[in-house]
Amino acid sequence: MFKLVQNDLKQLSRREFLKLSSTTLASFWIIPLLDRGWIPGKLQDPTILDFKYGRALQPAVDVYNKPSLKATLVRTIWQDDVVPIESVTVGDEEPSYNRIWYEMQGLGFVHSGIIQPVNINANSPTEIIPESGSLAEITVPYTDAVWHPRSPHLVTYRLYYGTVYWITGSLSDKNGKLWYKISDDKWDMQYYVDATHVHLIQPKEIEPLSPQVPEAEKMIEIRLQDQAVIAYEYGRPVYFARTATGARFADGDFRTAPGKFITNRKRPSRHMAAGDPAAANSYDLPGIPWVCYLTESGVSFHGTYWHNDYGKPRSHGCINLTPDDARWVYRWTNPVVPIEMETHNAKDGTFVLIQ
Repeated sequence: MFKLVQNDLKQLSRREFLKLSSTTLASFWIIPLLDRGWIPGKLQDPTILDFKYGRALQPAVDVYNKPSLKATLVRTIWQDDVVPIESVTVGDEEPSYNRIWYEMQGLGFVHSGIIQPVNINANSPTEIIPESGSLAEITVPYTDAVWHPRSPHLVTYRLYYGTVYWITGSLSDKNGKLWYKISDDKWDMQYYVDATHVHLIQPKEIEPLSPQVPEAEKMIEIRLQDQAVIAYEYGRPVYFARTATGARFADGDFRTAPGKFITNRKRPSRHMAAGDPAAANSYDLPGIPWVCYLTESGVSFHGTYWHNDYGKPRSHGCINLTPDDARWVYRWTNPVVPIEMETHNAKDGTFVLIQ
């Protein structure tokens, strides 16, 4: 699995690799490989706790007294419970593809794959929304969208940290609380969300990255065996991210196909849904962020908020990334999408090799 590091990145020093690697928590899968004598323990790099909290991603999440699936089970937390992350630790050898564990404050250790790293950031809302709408992201672990502020108990969707939506209006309820109106990009409907839980994205936040680099000198490689995404400029790697590509399920083979593609269709947000809601592998996922399509059938890079388990195939064909990594890919690849546009198509795009 780890030949990516051993064979292809020999020319990079430890300092260079860490500088080029994703700064998200999950990126630290590589540390033990770069320093064979390193003993698993707390990772003390100050950038590693950019996310202060963790949200439980499964109906029941086991907490252990040590970072190991063989350790003593000490308690269970429940889906959408939010707990401060005290530290990030490398656990024992299983699961080998993802050895990162989170120490949850006052509780114990949880495997990182079933915890979404989040923050809790309140926002100062505004009643003024541009006529074209405003791109926005959720900045709290979750918030419940409702059909109308008059009936706050009628929930449409629970919206999660890092998801992105189009805000098309605002409304104050009888208590003076401001709500933003979301226009769903898949279904013909609107719903409302607490405006303090939503950050209106500014143009500077999604400006293109490395715009001076010619399109022909940018390339992304997806290593299926390594479950890794590598971006290159002038033939040199400049960004690394772990991924989860398509898998084979009981109801179908969704493995991501090798080949050559371009990112010529992009959108900052997409409500993705498929299948019978009662089926095991159906899904209904609003606000999927930073989508860069590779095929007409919908295979794409995109941010993921329903799992944090990168390093093995588990998607319906897409290239799952953390929201931060997906944003980077969205900003770095061509074409550039104007902030007021919901979707953008072009004849050309950044070259992507899947192998």
